[in-house]
Amino acid sequence: MTSIKDVAASVGVSTATVSRALRGLPRVSDETRVRVLKAAAELDYVASPSAAGLATGQTRAVGVIVPFVTRWFYGSVIQGAEELLREAGYDLLLYNLGGDQAARDRVFRGHLLRKRVDAVLVLSLTPTDAEVASLARLDRPVAAVGATVDGWASVGIDDVATARIAMRHLIGLGHRRIGYVGGSLEEQLDFAAPLDRLTGYRDAMVEAGLPIDSCWEVVGDFTVRGGLAATRLLLEADPRPTAVFAASDEMAVGAVHAVREAGLRVPEDVSVIGIDDHEMAEFFELTTVAQPVHEQGQLAATLLLEALDEDPDGPAHPRAITVPTRLVVRRTTAPPPSAAAPRRT
Repeated sequence: MTSIKDVAASVGVSTATVSRALRGLPRVSDETRVRVLKAAAELDYVASPSAAGLATGQTRAVGVIVPFVTRWFYGSVIQGAEELLREAGYDLLLYNLGGDQAARDRVFRGHLLRKRVDAVLVLSLTPTDAEVASLARLDRPVAAVGATVDGWASVGIDDVATARIAMRHLIGLGHRRIGYVGGSLEEQLDFAAPLDRLTGYRDAMVEAGLPIDSCWEVVGDFTVRGGLAATRLLLEADPRPTAVFAASDEMAVGAVHAVREAGLRVPEDVSVIGIDDHEMAEFFELTTVAQPVHEQGQLAATLLLEALDEDPDGPAHPRAITVPTRLVVRRTTAPPPSAAAPRRT
């Protein structure tokens, strides 16, 4: 394998001069730079990224900390970010926590990120003060998607307002008994969305003068299976809800299955609405409040690239971007059934 020493010997200069010429740095004459580039091409020499990083302090890599890499939302955000970062010459280093607290501690408080990345992208996690301090010691730009942290750039939706959009749609159709399927509030320190979307649900109920029943608030863990199990519990309530608001489309898909499993019709007997506009939402004809997931990844990557291009001695002003959401009405919502007993299929 050709080394930088081979290129230097071929041109008759030092390895330091070869390195500077290949990286476009000053203090190398045009003539020498041309000779070095020609020799490197003829010898098929490719500079080592790690060696370049030692010389420049840059790794050309961005670390992405993700709670669950297998979830659709996170995968879509990562894809959006990767497209822009790749065009700018950056690779992604993926740190999948998989819901494991030990893995989280190892990434935030350990040395996994140190000297490996030029910037960090954090998805949906609200870090503790200790974790924020740990990332600050890296002295690298940080951006978050789905969370707001002082000193970090961020991209996300207004989860409270988005939940209220879904609820106002159901209430506008005439529903008064509305069940909620959301995330566990025991994790509210880590994830802002479960608490904020529950807050939006309750705000809309109070705004409409409707009673809040704890029996109609169940945990679905943002998965299809979780939504299925949670909606089964809702359907056992007496009286049962005439509509289900699921805080994600994946839980909404599980809710639709649970309703049909019980011999009821969607939306004639029970309406279902979600949040996201998942790639399968149209296939299931699911009414939802759409958020631009892929675009959030692109925006977060843009913020990181802006920070990387800033003058290190200049003022840093991290931007917080709130992207809009919109109601998409399909075939899983309708006015509630009459007071007569629901027809079973």
